[in-house]
Amino acid sequence: MDNELINSIILGIIEGITEFLPISSTGHLIIAGEFFHLHPGFEKMFDVVIQFGAILAVVVYFRDRLFPPLRRDTPEKREKFDEVFSIWFKSAIAVIPALVIGGLFGKKIQDHLFNHWVVASALFVGGIILILLERKKHIAKFDDVDGMSFKTGFMVGMIQCFAMIPGTSRSAATIIGGMLMGASRKAAAEFSFFLAIPTMAAASVYSLWKYRIAMTKEEWLILAVGTAVSFFVAWAVIAFLMNYIKTRTFSIFGYYRIVLAIVVVDYFMFFHNGGIFQ
Repeated sequence: MDNELINSIILGIIEGITEFLPISSTGHLIIAGEFFHLHPGFEKMFDVVIQFGAILAVVVYFRDRLFPPLRRDTPEKREKFDEVFSIWFKSAIAVIPALVIGGLFGKKIQDHLFNHWVVASALFVGGIILILLERKKHIAKFDDVDGMSFKTGFMVGMIQCFAMIPGTSRSAATIIGGMLMGASRKAAAEFSFFLAIPTMAAASVYSLWKYRIAMTKEEWLILAVGTAVSFFVAWAVIAFLMNYIKTRTFSIFGYYRIVLAIVVVDYFMFFHNGGIFQ
């Protein structure tokens, strides 16, 4: 119990750091699971549900953008209400492709793609794409989510579906998609955060509902601790990223992904269960 509680804290930290950076939280958690174990069956559900802490971090950090005024008795409040409604509506439209494809192919993806070779490949390819995207001169058509059309939001949601491949990174897919659709780095990152709310909430609720009956009191405690840690770490990471992109590009994350992909391949080839020399 004590070891699993400590492991849940470590995994919560990893989730909080990696969920909103374009470096793949799922990929990191799969790798971390090699060293920080939770018991089988519970571990997969844990990795999904602790994302709920990261979702809450988005809601708290962007609370002024996500909650409409209670009263609309002035033009300013009505305008604010329309802006908030627009953000939620765009996010709801954009999440539809992931819900459909996830519902149809989610189990097959989990059964066949959740392995280190897929993770390493997705990390490497995503890193190359990030670097190439940043090397190309980027002219933003809009600098804020308010300027994003509903069609653009839906297209970003389509691109988000690539994140079902472990190691791709949901945030990387949506940020790359947003920038390809004409968003500035700020707008792409913001919409990535907003789109995370319905996407990750749906996955977390479904996973929690699926496993709820079999969970013990100790498992509920482990899950609560991991989720709380994820919340506080993700909050700090969101603040860091929004400040970082004011003056810097995403290229560093591309290089990080490539290095991590090489590390993953080396580890599983040479060290995991005896590696190729077993």
